[in-house]
Amino acid sequence: MLALAVRDSKQSVLVIDEKTDDLMWLSNLLNQHFSVKLSTSAQHGLKTAKNNLPDLILLAIVMPEMNGYDVCRELKRHPSTRDIPVLLLSENDAHIDHQTGFDAGAVDFISKPFSAPIVLARIRTHLLLGALLSQLQNQDECLEFGPFVWVPGSASVVDSESGAEPDPMIATMMAMLETRDDETRNHLLRTQQYVRILAECLQKSSRFSHLLSDEDIEILFKSAPFHDIGEVGIPDHILLKPGKLTEDEMVVMKTHTTLGRQMIESAEKRLGRSIPFLKCVKEIAYSHQEKWDGSGYPEGLVGTQIPLSARLMAVADVYDALIRQQVYKSAMTHEVAVQIMSEGRNAHFDPDVLDAFLQVQYKFRECALRYERSDSEK
Repeated sequence: MLALAVRDSKQSVLVIDEKTDDLMWLSNLLNQHFSVKLSTSAQHGLKTAKNNLPDLILLAIVMPEMNGYDVCRELKRHPSTRDIPVLLLSENDAHIDHQTGFDAGAVDFISKPFSAPIVLARIRTHLLLGALLSQLQNQDECLEFGPFVWVPGSASVVDSESGAEPDPMIATMMAMLETRDDETRNHLLRTQQYVRILAECLQKSSRFSHLLSDEDIEILFKSAPFHDIGEVGIPDHILLKPGKLTEDEMVVMKTHTTLGRQMIESAEKRLGRSIPFLKCVKEIAYSHQEKWDGSGYPEGLVGTQIPLSARLMAVADVYDALIRQQVYKSAMTHEVAVQIMSEGRNAHFDPDVLDAFLQVQYKFRECALRYERSDSEK
């Protein structure tokens, strides 16, 4: 099973840099999380990459025999290494030739002196994106929902009780994101169920039936777990802080919406085309923090300017946030959560979507109870 394969094997990172001090610093940091190989020269790094095929490469731009841009071009020319994400390491951010780097095939840059949270966040972001792209490229037909394993009426495509094999893309997402929070898997399971419940309720309304075909709902269901995909780019000391964020930390936290959209746009670029699934993921990731009255972020969209997918996700995400117990807050009861949600009608939430939530709130409660515990507590 894909999810287990992702969990049980350490992903590999190759670092190519002539500076021993930088190599040792990166090695000490990364060895806690990844299988790390080091190379002090361009030629040795190329040989190591082709022989060992790492999951990601950190590559210094400044090297004596062959600069990082040329090494990156060579990696992209070779069939076995062309799909490995390359992050360029620069001496000074102000003097980076970003265009040359991107044209050479690099996906991102990290400036020296290194910051541990930034290095880890960038690596996690591009490993997750690489896993997503691998699923999209290797199972292209699934984008039309043929090979996806789907059991109508089951609680989830990754529900072990149903006996169904997990949907590969959703399994990959959950396996990678849950490493940052033991409760993330159940949060993803709950919110994707909430979105489907809401969509199926609204589908019965003449105002929404033309926007929510069965295929549309299937895309929404499969896209929902990716709503916080941009959080892999948020440093752990902010994302997992056991308390209220400072104003500066909140500014960083809010960038997860933009980071999520950028990741999906990068996926579309590397895939060479846009598809309905990625379009929906991009909408949800970027706009699920918008509010009906325009007080949300990142753009302050108002009313129906907010994509329907994001309006559905907003209700699902907020309800789950209210009922979840976290290190900085206690869980609210279903009744209290419903009351708070009701007060957000016409302010935080699309009134039609909120009314649908009130109609099917009992289904939300049933779903919340089904996935109320983390795997470690079972």
